[in-house]
Amino acid sequence: MAATLVLGSAVKSSSRYLMYRVLGHLLLLLSAVKLVAMAVSILYNESSFWVFLGSALFTAAVGYSLMYKGREAKDIKHRQLFLLTTLSWLSLCVFSAIPLWLIVPDISISNAVFETVSAVTTTGSTVLSGLDTMPKGILFWRAVLNWIGGIGIIVMAIAILPALKIGGMRLFKTENSDTSDKILPRSSTLSAAIGSVYLVLTLCAMVSYYLAGMNGFDAVTHAMTTVATGGFANYDASFGQFKNLPQIYWLSSFFMMLAAMPFVLFVSFAKGDKSSLWRDPQVRAFLAIVAFCSLLLTVYQVVHNDRAVFDALTHSLFNVVSIITTCGYASEDYTLWGNMAIMLFFYLTFAGACSGSTSGGLKIFRMQLAAMLLVKQLKLLVHPKAVWSQSYGGKKVDDQLLGNVLAFCFIYFATIAFIAMALSFCELDLVTAITGAATAVANVGPGLGSIIGPAGNFATLPDAAKWWLSLGMLMGRLEILTLLILFTPSYWRY
Repeated sequence: MAATLVLGSAVKSSSRYLMYRVLGHLLLLLSAVKLVAMAVSILYNESSFWVFLGSALFTAAVGYSLMYKGREAKDIKHRQLFLLTTLSWLSLCVFSAIPLWLIVPDISISNAVFETVSAVTTTGSTVLSGLDTMPKGILFWRAVLNWIGGIGIIVMAIAILPALKIGGMRLFKTENSDTSDKILPRSSTLSAAIGSVYLVLTLCAMVSYYLAGMNGFDAVTHAMTTVATGGFANYDASFGQFKNLPQIYWLSSFFMMLAAMPFVLFVSFAKGDKSSLWRDPQVRAFLAIVAFCSLLLTVYQVVHNDRAVFDALTHSLFNVVSIITTCGYASEDYTLWGNMAIMLFFYLTFAGACSGSTSGGLKIFRMQLAAMLLVKQLKLLVHPKAVWSQSYGGKKVDDQLLGNVLAFCFIYFATIAFIAMALSFCELDLVTAITGAATAVANVGPGLGSIIGPAGNFATLPDAAKWWLSLGMLMGRLEILTLLILFTPSYWRY
Protein backbone atom coordinates (compact mmCIF):
# COMPACT_ATOMS: atom_id res chain seq x y z
CA MET A 1 0.00 0.00 0.00
CA ALA A 2 2.79 2.39 0.92
CA ALA A 3 4.64 1.53 -2.29
CA THR A 4 1.50 2.30 -4.31
CA LEU A 5 1.14 5.70 -2.65
CA VAL A 6 4.78 6.52 -3.31
CA LEU A 7 4.46 5.47 -6.94
CA GLY A 8 1.27 7.54 -7.38
CA SER A 9 2.97 10.54 -5.81
CA ALA A 10 5.95 10.12 -8.15
CA VAL A 11 3.69 9.97 -11.23
CA LYS A 12 1.84 13.13 -10.16
CA SER A 13 5.13 14.89 -9.49
CA SER A 14 6.51 13.84 -12.88
CA SER A 15 3.37 15.08 -14.62
CA ARG A 16 3.55 18.38 -12.78
CA TYR A 17 7.19 18.95 -13.66
CA LEU A 18 6.59 18.05 -17.31
CA MET A 19 3.89 20.74 -17.37
CA TYR A 20 6.48 23.17 -16.05
CA ARG A 21 8.76 22.28 -18.93
CA VAL A 22 6.05 22.65 -21.58
CA LEU A 23 4.95 26.00 -20.18
CA GLY A 24 8.58 27.10 -20.02
CA HIS A 25 9.12 26.30 -23.69
CA LEU A 26 5.92 28.16 -24.54
CA LEU A 27 7.03 31.30 -22.69
CA LEU A 28 10.47 31.19 -24.31
CA LEU A 29 8.81 31.12 -27.73
CA LEU A 30 6.58 34.02 -26.68
CA SER A 31 9.62 36.03 -25.61
CA ALA A 32 11.15 35.46 -29.05
CA VAL A 33 8.00 36.83 -30.68
CA LYS A 34 8.21 39.89 -28.43
CA LEU A 35 11.68 40.52 -29.84
CA VAL A 36 10.15 40.52 -33.34
CA ALA A 37 7.62 43.12 -32.17
CA MET A 38 10.53 45.08 -30.71
CA ALA A 39 12.21 45.02 -34.13
CA VAL A 40 9.02 46.43 -35.69
CA SER A 41 9.01 49.26 -33.13
CA ILE A 42 12.66 50.03 -33.93
CA LEU A 43 11.89 50.00 -37.65
CA TYR A 44 9.23 52.69 -37.14
CA ASN A 45 11.35 54.70 -34.65
CA GLU A 46 9.05 54.05 -31.70
CA SER A 47 10.40 54.37 -28.16
CA SER A 48 8.14 51.53 -27.03
CA PHE A 49 10.76 49.03 -28.22
CA TRP A 50 12.24 49.22 -24.70
CA VAL A 51 9.00 47.84 -23.29
CA PHE A 52 9.04 44.90 -25.69
CA LEU A 53 12.69 44.22 -24.81
CA GLY A 54 12.09 44.32 -21.07
CA SER A 55 8.94 42.22 -21.38
CA ALA A 56 10.77 39.68 -23.54
CA LEU A 57 13.59 39.34 -20.99
CA PHE A 58 11.12 38.94 -18.11
CA THR A 59 9.07 36.34 -20.01
CA ALA A 60 12.24 34.46 -21.00
CA ALA A 61 13.45 34.43 -17.38
CA VAL A 62 10.17 32.95 -16.15
CA GLY A 63 10.12 30.48 -19.03
CA TYR A 64 13.68 29.33 -18.41
CA SER A 65 12.99 28.88 -14.69
CA LEU A 66 9.98 26.68 -15.42
CA MET A 67 11.85 24.72 -18.07
CA TYR A 68 14.80 24.15 -15.74
CA LYS A 69 12.51 22.99 -12.97
CA GLY A 70 10.94 20.38 -15.23
CA ARG A 71 14.11 19.41 -17.09
CA GLU A 72 14.09 15.74 -16.00
CA ALA A 73 10.35 15.00 -16.27
CA LYS A 74 9.47 12.55 -19.04
CA ASP A 75 5.85 11.54 -18.63
CA ILE A 76 2.42 13.11 -18.31
CA LYS A 77 -0.88 11.49 -17.45
CA HIS A 78 -3.65 11.54 -20.03
CA ARG A 79 -6.04 13.58 -17.92
CA GLN A 80 -3.35 16.16 -17.17
CA LEU A 81 -3.82 17.36 -20.76
CA PHE A 82 -6.90 19.28 -19.59
CA LEU A 83 -4.88 21.29 -17.09
CA LEU A 84 -1.88 21.71 -19.39
CA THR A 85 -4.02 23.01 -22.24
CA THR A 86 -5.80 25.51 -19.99
CA LEU A 87 -2.59 26.72 -18.36
CA SER A 88 -0.93 27.14 -21.76
CA TRP A 89 -3.66 29.47 -23.02
CA LEU A 90 -3.83 31.35 -19.72
CA SER A 91 -0.08 31.92 -19.57
CA LEU A 92 -0.04 33.18 -23.17
CA CYS A 93 -2.82 35.66 -22.39
CA VAL A 94 -1.32 36.96 -19.15
CA PHE A 95 2.26 37.41 -20.37
CA SER A 96 1.06 38.88 -23.67
CA ALA A 97 -0.85 41.59 -21.80
CA ILE A 98 2.34 43.14 -20.37
CA PRO A 99 3.34 45.20 -23.47
CA LEU A 100 -0.21 46.52 -23.92
CA TRP A 101 -0.48 47.52 -20.27
CA LEU A 102 2.84 49.37 -20.37
CA ILE A 103 2.58 51.02 -23.80
CA VAL A 104 -1.06 51.97 -24.43
CA PRO A 105 -1.91 55.17 -22.49
CA ASP A 106 -4.46 54.89 -19.67
CA ILE A 107 -5.21 51.23 -20.30
CA SER A 108 -6.29 49.25 -17.25
CA ILE A 109 -5.21 45.71 -16.43
CA SER A 110 -8.76 44.55 -17.18
CA ASN A 111 -8.63 46.08 -20.65
CA ALA A 112 -5.11 44.77 -21.35
CA VAL A 113 -6.07 41.22 -20.37
CA PHE A 114 -9.35 41.41 -22.28
CA GLU A 115 -7.51 42.53 -25.44
CA THR A 116 -4.93 39.75 -25.25
CA VAL A 117 -7.50 37.06 -24.42
CA SER A 118 -9.45 38.26 -27.45
CA ALA A 119 -6.27 38.16 -29.53
CA VAL A 120 -4.99 34.73 -28.48
CA THR A 121 -8.43 33.12 -28.73
CA THR A 122 -8.81 34.81 -32.16
CA THR A 123 -12.10 36.36 -31.05
CA GLY A 124 -11.34 39.84 -32.37
CA SER A 125 -13.32 41.87 -29.83
CA THR A 126 -11.42 45.02 -28.88
CA VAL A 127 -11.39 47.72 -26.23
CA LEU A 128 -8.96 49.92 -28.14
CA SER A 129 -9.87 52.99 -30.17
CA GLY A 130 -7.69 55.33 -32.16
CA LEU A 131 -6.17 52.35 -33.97
CA ASP A 132 -5.44 54.55 -37.00
CA THR A 133 -2.73 56.36 -35.00
CA MET A 134 -1.69 53.50 -32.71
CA PRO A 135 2.05 52.64 -32.58
CA LYS A 136 2.96 50.08 -35.23
CA GLY A 137 4.58 47.86 -32.62
CA ILE A 138 1.26 47.45 -30.78
CA LEU A 139 -0.68 46.84 -34.01
CA PHE A 140 1.84 44.19 -35.00
CA TRP A 141 1.68 42.65 -31.52
CA ARG A 142 -2.11 42.31 -31.71
CA ALA A 143 -1.88 40.75 -35.16
CA VAL A 144 0.86 38.28 -34.30
CA LEU A 145 -1.06 37.16 -31.18
CA ASN A 146 -4.02 36.43 -33.46
CA TRP A 147 -1.71 34.45 -35.72
CA ILE A 148 -0.17 32.46 -32.85
CA GLY A 149 -3.63 31.69 -31.50
CA GLY A 150 -4.76 30.46 -34.90
CA ILE A 151 -2.05 27.81 -35.25
CA GLY A 152 -2.56 26.87 -31.60
CA ILE A 153 -6.23 26.25 -32.25
CA ILE A 154 -5.48 23.90 -35.14
CA VAL A 155 -2.93 21.88 -33.16
CA MET A 156 -5.32 21.62 -30.20
CA ALA A 157 -8.28 20.60 -32.38
CA ILE A 158 -6.31 17.90 -34.17
CA ALA A 159 -3.93 16.57 -31.52
CA ILE A 160 -5.68 17.06 -28.15
CA LEU A 161 -9.46 17.43 -28.37
CA PRO A 162 -10.14 14.15 -30.27
CA ALA A 163 -8.27 12.23 -27.56
CA LEU A 164 -10.42 13.91 -24.92
CA LYS A 165 -13.65 12.88 -26.73
CA ILE A 166 -15.11 16.38 -26.58
CA GLY A 167 -18.37 16.65 -28.45
CA GLY A 168 -17.65 14.32 -31.35
CA MET A 169 -14.14 15.63 -32.05
CA ARG A 170 -12.79 12.06 -32.20
CA LEU A 171 -14.37 11.79 -35.64
CA PHE A 172 -11.40 13.84 -36.80
CA LYS A 173 -8.69 12.02 -34.88
CA THR A 174 -5.76 11.43 -37.22
CA GLU A 175 -3.71 9.03 -35.13
CA ASN A 176 -5.38 5.71 -34.38
CA SER A 177 -4.79 1.98 -34.66
CA ASP A 178 -5.72 1.89 -38.32
CA THR A 179 -2.52 2.90 -40.11
CA SER A 180 -4.33 3.19 -43.43
CA ASP A 181 -6.34 6.07 -41.99
CA LYS A 182 -3.25 8.13 -41.22
CA ILE A 183 -2.48 10.95 -43.59
CA LEU A 184 1.15 11.04 -42.46
CA PRO A 185 2.95 8.40 -40.37
CA ARG A 186 3.86 10.57 -37.34
CA SER A 187 1.94 13.24 -35.46
CA SER A 188 5.03 15.45 -35.49
CA THR A 189 5.17 15.19 -39.28
CA LEU A 190 1.49 16.07 -39.50
CA SER A 191 1.97 19.09 -37.25
CA ALA A 192 4.87 20.28 -39.39
CA ALA A 193 2.80 19.82 -42.56
CA ILE A 194 -0.12 21.77 -41.07
CA GLY A 195 2.26 24.51 -39.96
CA SER A 196 3.61 24.71 -43.50
CA VAL A 197 0.10 25.05 -44.94
CA TYR A 198 -0.67 27.76 -42.38
CA LEU A 199 2.48 29.66 -43.29
CA VAL A 200 1.92 29.33 -47.05
CA LEU A 201 -1.67 30.62 -46.74
CA THR A 202 -0.42 33.57 -44.69
CA LEU A 203 2.29 34.45 -47.22
CA CYS A 204 -0.17 34.16 -50.11
CA ALA A 205 -2.60 36.47 -48.30
CA MET A 206 0.21 38.98 -47.66
CA VAL A 207 1.22 39.13 -51.30
CA SER A 208 -2.41 39.27 -52.48
CA TYR A 209 -3.30 42.11 -50.14
CA TYR A 210 -0.23 44.08 -51.15
CA LEU A 211 -0.92 43.66 -54.87
CA ALA A 212 -4.58 44.62 -54.28
CA GLY A 213 -3.60 47.99 -52.81
CA MET A 214 -2.69 47.63 -49.15
CA ASN A 215 0.59 49.08 -47.92
CA GLY A 216 3.25 46.64 -46.77
CA PHE A 217 2.53 46.84 -43.04
CA ASP A 218 -1.24 46.47 -43.47
CA ALA A 219 -0.73 43.54 -45.84
CA VAL A 220 1.42 41.68 -43.29
CA THR A 221 -0.79 42.28 -40.26
CA HIS A 222 -4.13 41.76 -41.99
CA ALA A 223 -2.87 38.57 -43.63
CA MET A 224 -2.01 37.18 -40.20
CA THR A 225 -5.39 38.07 -38.72
CA THR A 226 -7.25 36.81 -41.80
CA VAL A 227 -5.69 33.34 -41.89
CA ALA A 228 -6.06 33.08 -38.11
CA THR A 229 -9.71 34.21 -38.52
CA GLY A 230 -8.89 36.56 -35.66
CA GLY A 231 -10.38 39.75 -37.06
CA PHE A 232 -8.05 42.37 -35.58
CA ALA A 233 -7.67 45.26 -38.01
CA ASN A 234 -5.40 48.31 -37.94
CA TYR A 235 -8.25 50.79 -38.19
CA ASP A 236 -11.28 51.74 -36.11
CA ALA A 237 -13.39 51.22 -39.24
CA SER A 238 -12.05 47.63 -39.56
CA PHE A 239 -12.14 46.67 -43.26
CA GLY A 240 -14.32 49.70 -43.96
CA GLN A 241 -10.99 51.47 -44.34
CA PHE A 242 -10.67 49.78 -47.74
CA LYS A 243 -14.13 50.65 -49.09
CA ASN A 244 -12.57 52.05 -52.27
CA LEU A 245 -10.77 48.74 -52.94
CA PRO A 246 -13.54 46.13 -53.39
CA GLN A 247 -10.99 43.60 -54.63
CA ILE A 248 -9.63 43.41 -51.09
CA TYR A 249 -13.04 42.30 -49.82
CA TRP A 250 -13.12 39.44 -52.32
CA LEU A 251 -9.57 38.38 -51.50
CA SER A 252 -10.26 38.49 -47.78
CA SER A 253 -13.44 36.44 -48.22
CA PHE A 254 -11.47 33.84 -50.15
CA PHE A 255 -8.70 33.50 -47.57
CA MET A 256 -11.14 33.49 -44.64
CA MET A 257 -13.00 30.58 -46.26
CA LEU A 258 -9.76 28.68 -46.81
CA ALA A 259 -8.75 29.23 -43.18
CA ALA A 260 -12.16 27.96 -42.05
CA MET A 261 -11.68 24.56 -43.70
CA PRO A 262 -9.93 21.55 -42.10
CA PHE A 263 -6.18 21.99 -42.48
CA VAL A 264 -5.67 18.24 -42.46
CA LEU A 265 -7.53 18.11 -45.77
CA PHE A 266 -5.12 20.64 -47.28
CA VAL A 267 -2.27 18.31 -46.32
CA SER A 268 -4.16 15.41 -47.90
CA PHE A 269 -4.76 17.53 -51.02
CA ALA A 270 -1.04 18.32 -51.24
CA LYS A 271 -0.25 14.61 -50.94
CA GLY A 272 -2.30 13.91 -54.08
CA ASP A 273 -5.87 13.37 -52.86
CA LYS A 274 -7.42 16.11 -55.01
CA SER A 275 -11.02 15.40 -54.01
CA SER A 276 -10.41 15.36 -50.23
CA LEU A 277 -11.90 18.80 -49.59
CA TRP A 278 -15.09 18.26 -51.57
CA ARG A 279 -15.71 14.81 -50.05
CA ASP A 280 -15.85 16.24 -46.55
CA PRO A 281 -19.53 16.75 -45.61
CA GLN A 282 -18.84 19.73 -43.37
CA VAL A 283 -16.96 21.55 -46.15
CA ARG A 284 -19.85 21.08 -48.54
CA ALA A 285 -22.33 22.28 -45.92
CA PHE A 286 -20.12 25.26 -45.08
CA LEU A 287 -19.89 26.39 -48.70
CA ALA A 288 -23.62 25.88 -49.19
CA ILE A 289 -24.48 28.01 -46.13
CA VAL A 290 -22.13 30.79 -47.25
CA ALA A 291 -23.59 30.81 -50.77
CA PHE A 292 -27.22 30.75 -49.59
CA CYS A 293 -26.83 33.48 -46.94
CA SER A 294 -24.78 35.72 -49.23
CA LEU A 295 -27.30 35.50 -52.05
CA LEU A 296 -30.22 35.99 -49.65
CA LEU A 297 -28.67 39.16 -48.21
CA THR A 298 -27.78 40.40 -51.68
CA VAL A 299 -31.37 40.09 -52.88
CA TYR A 300 -32.61 41.63 -49.63
CA GLN A 301 -30.35 44.67 -50.02
CA VAL A 302 -31.18 45.14 -53.68
CA VAL A 303 -34.93 44.96 -53.05
CA HIS A 304 -35.21 46.74 -49.71
CA ASN A 305 -32.25 49.12 -49.77
CA ASP A 306 -32.10 49.76 -53.53
CA ARG A 307 -28.41 48.88 -53.60
CA ALA A 308 -26.37 48.03 -56.69
CA VAL A 309 -26.08 44.26 -57.23
CA PHE A 310 -22.27 44.00 -57.27
CA ASP A 311 -21.89 46.27 -54.25
CA ALA A 312 -24.55 44.35 -52.34
CA LEU A 313 -22.97 41.00 -53.23
CA THR A 314 -19.47 42.18 -52.26
CA HIS A 315 -20.48 43.35 -48.79
CA SER A 316 -22.93 40.51 -48.19
CA LEU A 317 -20.36 37.84 -49.01
CA PHE A 318 -17.61 39.53 -47.01
CA ASN A 319 -19.65 40.00 -43.84
CA VAL A 320 -21.32 36.57 -44.02
CA VAL A 321 -17.93 34.87 -44.39
CA SER A 322 -16.46 37.04 -41.64
CA ILE A 323 -19.16 36.06 -39.12
CA ILE A 324 -19.54 32.36 -39.96
CA THR A 325 -15.77 31.86 -39.90
CA THR A 326 -15.72 33.78 -36.57
CA CYS A 327 -13.18 36.20 -38.01
CA GLY A 328 -15.16 39.29 -37.06
CA TYR A 329 -14.09 41.81 -39.68
CA ALA A 330 -16.73 44.32 -40.76
CA SER A 331 -16.86 46.28 -44.02
CA GLU A 332 -19.65 48.49 -42.66
CA ASP A 333 -22.36 48.52 -40.01
CA TYR A 334 -24.52 45.66 -41.29
CA THR A 335 -27.05 46.22 -38.49
CA LEU A 336 -28.31 49.13 -40.61
CA TRP A 337 -29.24 46.80 -43.49
CA GLY A 338 -32.54 45.78 -41.91
CA ASN A 339 -34.11 43.45 -39.36
CA MET A 340 -33.74 40.33 -41.48
CA ALA A 341 -30.02 40.96 -41.82
CA ILE A 342 -29.65 41.43 -38.07
CA MET A 343 -31.43 38.15 -37.36
CA LEU A 344 -29.40 36.26 -39.96
CA PHE A 345 -26.09 37.50 -38.55
CA PHE A 346 -27.28 36.56 -35.06
CA TYR A 347 -27.87 32.98 -36.24
CA LEU A 348 -24.51 32.86 -38.01
CA THR A 349 -22.79 33.89 -34.78
CA PHE A 350 -23.52 30.46 -33.33
CA ALA A 351 -22.60 28.38 -36.36
CA GLY A 352 -18.83 28.40 -36.75
CA ALA A 353 -17.17 26.69 -39.67
CA CYS A 354 -15.26 23.41 -39.94
CA SER A 355 -13.45 21.31 -37.36
CA GLY A 356 -9.66 21.42 -37.55
CA SER A 357 -9.65 25.00 -38.80
CA THR A 358 -8.87 28.31 -37.12
CA SER A 359 -12.57 29.09 -36.69
CA GLY A 360 -14.50 28.98 -33.42
CA GLY A 361 -18.20 28.49 -32.88
CA LEU A 362 -20.29 25.38 -32.43
CA LYS A 363 -18.91 23.89 -35.67
CA ILE A 364 -20.96 22.72 -38.62
CA PHE A 365 -20.27 19.02 -38.11
CA ARG A 366 -21.97 19.13 -34.70
CA MET A 367 -25.09 20.65 -36.24
CA GLN A 368 -25.04 17.93 -38.90
CA LEU A 369 -24.74 15.20 -36.27
CA ALA A 370 -27.52 16.77 -34.22
CA ALA A 371 -29.72 16.78 -37.33
CA MET A 372 -28.78 13.14 -37.90
CA LEU A 373 -29.96 12.31 -34.37
CA LEU A 374 -33.24 14.17 -34.98
CA VAL A 375 -33.88 12.23 -38.19
CA LYS A 376 -33.15 8.96 -36.39
CA GLN A 377 -35.62 9.78 -33.62
CA LEU A 378 -38.33 10.63 -36.16
CA LYS A 379 -37.73 7.30 -37.92
CA LEU A 380 -37.92 5.43 -34.62
CA LEU A 381 -41.31 6.98 -33.94
CA VAL A 382 -42.58 5.30 -37.10
CA HIS A 383 -40.53 2.07 -36.82
CA PRO A 384 -39.72 1.58 -33.08
CA LYS A 385 -37.92 -1.75 -33.56
CA ALA A 386 -35.86 -0.82 -36.59
CA VAL A 387 -32.04 -0.68 -36.47
CA TRP A 388 -30.48 2.21 -38.34
CA SER A 389 -26.89 2.31 -39.50
CA GLN A 390 -25.39 5.80 -39.52
CA SER A 391 -22.14 7.21 -40.87
CA TYR A 392 -20.51 10.60 -41.24
CA GLY A 393 -17.72 11.26 -43.69
CA GLY A 394 -17.24 7.54 -44.20
CA LYS A 395 -16.96 6.81 -40.44
CA LYS A 396 -19.54 4.94 -38.42
CA VAL A 397 -21.49 7.06 -35.95
CA ASP A 398 -22.84 5.27 -32.88
CA ASP A 399 -25.41 6.42 -30.34
CA GLN A 400 -22.74 7.25 -27.77
CA LEU A 401 -21.09 9.70 -30.15
CA LEU A 402 -24.43 11.32 -30.96
CA GLY A 403 -25.12 11.57 -27.24
CA ASN A 404 -21.76 13.30 -26.71
CA VAL A 405 -22.60 15.82 -29.41
CA LEU A 406 -26.04 16.49 -27.96
CA ALA A 407 -24.54 16.96 -24.48
CA PHE A 408 -21.93 19.35 -25.85
CA CYS A 409 -24.57 21.41 -27.66
CA PHE A 410 -26.55 21.68 -24.43
CA ILE A 411 -23.48 22.77 -22.44
CA TYR A 412 -22.51 25.20 -25.21
CA PHE A 413 -25.81 27.07 -25.11
CA ALA A 414 -26.02 26.76 -21.32
CA THR A 415 -22.62 28.49 -21.11
CA ILE A 416 -23.86 31.33 -23.31
CA ALA A 417 -26.97 31.64 -21.13
CA PHE A 418 -24.85 31.70 -17.96
CA ILE A 419 -22.46 34.37 -19.30
CA ALA A 420 -25.44 36.43 -20.52
CA MET A 421 -27.01 36.26 -17.06
CA ALA A 422 -23.73 37.33 -15.47
CA LEU A 423 -23.54 40.27 -17.89
CA SER A 424 -27.08 41.30 -16.98
CA PHE A 425 -25.90 41.71 -13.37
CA CYS A 426 -23.38 44.23 -14.78
CA GLU A 427 -26.38 46.33 -15.89
CA LEU A 428 -26.00 45.58 -19.61
CA ASP A 429 -29.10 45.72 -21.79
CA LEU A 430 -30.69 42.57 -23.21
CA VAL A 431 -29.18 42.79 -26.71
CA THR A 432 -25.69 43.60 -25.44
CA ALA A 433 -25.77 40.84 -22.79
CA ILE A 434 -27.05 38.07 -25.09
CA THR A 435 -25.00 38.91 -28.17
CA GLY A 436 -21.94 39.72 -26.06
CA ALA A 437 -22.10 36.28 -24.44
CA ALA A 438 -22.72 34.60 -27.80
CA THR A 439 -19.88 36.39 -29.58
CA ALA A 440 -17.48 35.64 -26.71
CA VAL A 441 -18.20 31.91 -26.46
CA ALA A 442 -18.34 31.56 -30.26
CA ASN A 443 -15.12 33.64 -30.62
CA VAL A 444 -16.72 35.82 -33.29
CA GLY A 445 -15.78 39.37 -32.24
CA PRO A 446 -18.52 41.95 -32.79
CA GLY A 447 -21.92 41.58 -31.21
CA LEU A 448 -25.11 43.46 -32.03
CA GLY A 449 -26.50 46.76 -30.84
CA SER A 450 -25.12 50.27 -30.56
CA ILE A 451 -22.45 49.41 -27.96
CA ILE A 452 -20.65 46.25 -29.11
CA GLY A 453 -21.98 46.06 -32.68
CA PRO A 454 -19.75 46.23 -35.77
CA ALA A 455 -19.57 50.03 -35.42
CA GLY A 456 -18.66 49.98 -31.71
CA ASN A 457 -16.28 48.22 -29.33
CA PHE A 458 -16.14 46.84 -25.80
CA ALA A 459 -14.30 49.73 -24.11
CA THR A 460 -17.33 51.21 -22.33
CA LEU A 461 -18.38 47.95 -20.66
CA PRO A 462 -17.78 47.63 -16.90
CA ASP A 463 -14.60 45.81 -15.84
CA ALA A 464 -16.66 42.97 -14.36
CA ALA A 465 -18.33 42.42 -17.74
CA LYS A 466 -14.93 42.27 -19.45
CA TRP A 467 -13.73 39.59 -17.06
CA TRP A 468 -16.88 37.54 -17.67
CA LEU A 469 -16.42 37.93 -21.42
CA SER A 470 -12.76 36.94 -21.12
CA LEU A 471 -13.87 33.77 -19.34
CA GLY A 472 -16.41 33.15 -22.11
CA MET A 473 -13.77 33.58 -24.82
CA LEU A 474 -11.44 31.10 -23.12
CA MET A 475 -14.24 28.59 -22.55
CA GLY A 476 -15.34 28.84 -26.16
CA ARG A 477 -11.82 28.42 -27.50
CA LEU A 478 -11.10 25.46 -25.21
CA GLU A 479 -14.35 23.77 -26.26
CA ILE A 480 -15.85 24.51 -22.80
CA LEU A 481 -15.41 21.03 -21.27
CA THR A 482 -11.62 21.32 -21.24
CA LEU A 483 -11.92 24.19 -18.78
CA LEU A 484 -15.15 23.16 -17.07
CA ILE A 485 -13.79 19.79 -15.94
CA LEU A 486 -11.15 21.55 -13.83
CA PHE A 487 -13.95 22.79 -11.54
CA THR A 488 -15.19 19.27 -10.73
CA PRO A 489 -13.97 17.71 -7.44
CA SER A 490 -13.46 14.29 -9.06
CA TYR A 491 -10.76 15.71 -11.35
CA TRP A 492 -8.53 16.55 -8.37
CA ARG A 493 -9.44 13.54 -6.26
CA TYR A 494 -7.04 10.97 -7.75
